[in-house]
Formats: sequence, C-alpha cells, structure tokens
Amino acid sequence: MIKQISVRELNDELSLGEIRLIDVREDDEVAICSVDKSTHVPMNKIPSSLDQFDKNTKYAIMCHSGVRSHNVCFYLHNQGFDVVNVQGGIHEWAQVIDKTMKMY
Repeated sequence: MIKQISVRELNDELSLGEIRLIDVREDDEVAICSVDKSTHVPMNKIPSSLDQFDKNTKYAIMCHSGVRSHNVCFYLHNQGFDVVNVQGGIHEWAQVIDKTMKMY
C-alpha cells in the first residue's frame, strides 16, 4: 500500500526541508502552475531518471489530482525509494495552500 500525504502535511514538511517534491505532470501542465519547491520530472521520464533519486531521501510525488502520482509512487516504491503520494495533487494544493494559484 502506498503512503499518502495531505497538502497541509506536505507544506509543513517542505518548510522544514524534510521532503523533496517531485511533480510528474506534463510540461504544458507545469507551464500553467507549479509549486515553487518542486522538481519537474514527467511521469514517462521517471524510469530513465532514477539516477536523480536518492534512497536516503523522502519524496512526495504530485500530479494534477493524485492518480498518476500514485502510479509513480508504486513504481518508485518497488525500486526501493521512500515515497508518499500527494492526496488531491496540485488541484488540492491550489484549493488549500495557495489560493492564488491558477487552476485547470
């Protein structure tokens, strides 16, 4: 079972530097809005980007609503990485954390 994290918990952990946020949305989605502290790695590039990940780091994986990120979490978890899925994705982030963020 993949661990989940709320956007409030994520915001707290990002502020403390306890987690690294990976945004797996497509380029055109990231052009609309993104979280400042995120690293963009599109979902389809995750397998070829494993060298960017550290097994001693905790990662939060975010997409638009949480479905793609859940799939990425499943993959990364099976590769031995510490990952959590961001519940509700960037849509939830925009509704709860950054209400000025453009939504789509």
